[in-house]
Amino acid sequence: MKYRLLDEKSLIFEGADPFEVSEYVNRHVGVHRIRLPGSADPAAGLRHRKVGLIDLCRISYGGPVRVVSTGLSDVYHLQIILRGHCRYEISRQNHEFSSGDILLLNPDDPIDLTYSEDCEKFILKIPASLLDDVCAEQGWLKPREGIKFIPIRYQLHEIESLMNLLALLCQEAESADGSLQIFGHYNWIVANKLLTLLKHNIRREFPTLQSCSFERLVQHIDENIKRDISVEELARVSHMSLRSLYLLFERYADTTPKNYIKRRKLERIHATLIDPASTVRSVTAVALDYGFTHLGRFSECYKAAFGILPSDSLKRR
Repeated sequence: MKYRLLDEKSLIFEGADPFEVSEYVNRHVGVHRIRLPGSADPAAGLRHRKVGLIDLCRISYGGPVRVVSTGLSDVYHLQIILRGHCRYEISRQNHEFSSGDILLLNPDDPIDLTYSEDCEKFILKIPASLLDDVCAEQGWLKPREGIKFIPIRYQLHEIESLMNLLALLCQEAESADGSLQIFGHYNWIVANKLLTLLKHNIRREFPTLQSCSFERLVQHIDENIKRDISVEELARVSHMSLRSLYLLFERYADTTPKNYIKRRKLERIHATLIDPASTVRSVTAVALDYGFTHLGRFSECYKAAFGILPSDSLKRR
């Protein structure tokens, strides 16, 4: 196989007892039980790396083994058969997987896998929260029941770009130069790649203004326009991450939340200064009322927005 997925630097067990390896996998990769026909020889092997929120695992039990689980709780497994074969039983139907085949398990999928004696597999463990964040940041519509990947057999050549990315991620994980910031970028890219390449129940069309809550945010800003509205406050109001919030404003306002709030304040001040019915007699008073404490900077921003100084707007009224 041309893809290099974890080498000796990630070795945890070699020639070990299968149950000892299974115990480690339970702690780090996914809850399960193994069943071995007859006595178990100490021939199991495991390589493991944690890369940010993602786990990379390469495992072989050194003998025929059956792996069962009621579900993976809050994580997804992308399982790649590197050699040998396995049988996946779901809904009382058996599906055979061999070297080069790929299986993706959802968090609540019951697991009943039987591996051949020579079987070795690579597991990508990815938390549901990471996929949820990517889905929100992309503006995709996630069903109420959560993200569900369709149980389809994939082969390596069908997702070659993902395989190249995983090989690069393994190399980065085993490098001394890796950092949490770099791993965070890789996590987001891998999750995005999964949701782009594989079939699932997500609707990828962009939501409307109402569904993505942009209008509600604009209303909140307008209702509190004289206050100092923080980006964190908008994130709480919209129940979004900061990254999702910035993407939302970039998409619908072509600017950042902070700049949008300042623009709305300036527009409100401009409307006040040119309104013949307004009782305002001082630019300073109205600027301070809307939270502009640095009057020189305020005048510069006002002129950049409307091509005229605020004092001239007041005079022309």
